[in-house]
Amino acid sequence: MLTTEWLYWLIGAFFLAVAGHILTNRENPKRVGSAAFWGLLGLAFLYGTFVQSGQAPAWLLGIAVLVMVVLAGFGLTGRSPERTTTPQERGEAAGRFGNKLFIPALLVPVVTVLVTIVGPLITIGGAPLLASGSATLTGLGISSIVAVVVAVLILRPPKLSTPMHESARLLEAIGWAALLPQMLSTLGILFTQAGVGKAVGTIASSILPAGSLFAAVVVYSVGMAVFTIIMGNAFAAFPIMTAAVGWPVLVQTFGGNPAAIFAIGMLSGFCGTLATPMAANFNLVPAALLDMKDRYGPIKAQLPTAGLLLLVNLGVMYVVAF
Repeated sequence: MLTTEWLYWLIGAFFLAVAGHILTNRENPKRVGSAAFWGLLGLAFLYGTFVQSGQAPAWLLGIAVLVMVVLAGFGLTGRSPERTTTPQERGEAAGRFGNKLFIPALLVPVVTVLVTIVGPLITIGGAPLLASGSATLTGLGISSIVAVVVAVLILRPPKLSTPMHESARLLEAIGWAALLPQMLSTLGILFTQAGVGKAVGTIASSILPAGSLFAAVVVYSVGMAVFTIIMGNAFAAFPIMTAAVGWPVLVQTFGGNPAAIFAIGMLSGFCGTLATPMAANFNLVPAALLDMKDRYGPIKAQLPTAGLLLLVNLGVMYVVAF
């Protein structure tokens, strides 16, 4: 039976390779700190297998995370001087390959969906090929490998090590922000376990006007956006605001439709995603990849849309969900 551990080990090996690539680049003035940061991350992916199986203590992972925070927080990581193609060379390549450049990117969702649908149906010796619940991650891992292979076949880079070199370059350009989604999703779990949702619910109940459905909708929708801005992840904000206002007030007190309330509530959270640097994969990463002079450019461009959509979501929830 195939579990997702192979993918975690592959990711861990990738980060260790990036660490080795950075460490051997003497042009990087902070190569030791950067290599340590990505190396610790790679080791964490490998070590996590043994933590999950109960063969190793989890506190070592906690120490590794704290060390990574110190390395990034005190500016001990840095970028290597870029060695890549010039804008003119990239423009010429784009003209030469045309729409073929989209094939590797499009293969990722296509192959992922195929593995997700077909994978659970395959059995070997009467046993399922994929472990329960692993089809999507397995598909994503396989599709990523397929996309890299196809990209190499299409683009014919001068060296087979080019994908590794470019991956390391992009990862260094993004920096520690690449880990924000993972860290923030963990933060959401911690907040939920710590009872933050109940505490927010107590505060909300004390300030909400008695019997005011509109006020409750505003608090829930705006609260989803605000907590997403703070935490950078609507999925992390959802359990907090739903435990505080969504379920006890909007559903139980006012009898709202749970499916409509929670779906629109998530959309309200996504409005916060458009407005926060904490959502690094949506806002900071594109700025880094596009070499934008203003790293907060995407957020500034998205703010009007985020505000308008939040108002629309608020009105739709009030009209449709009750």
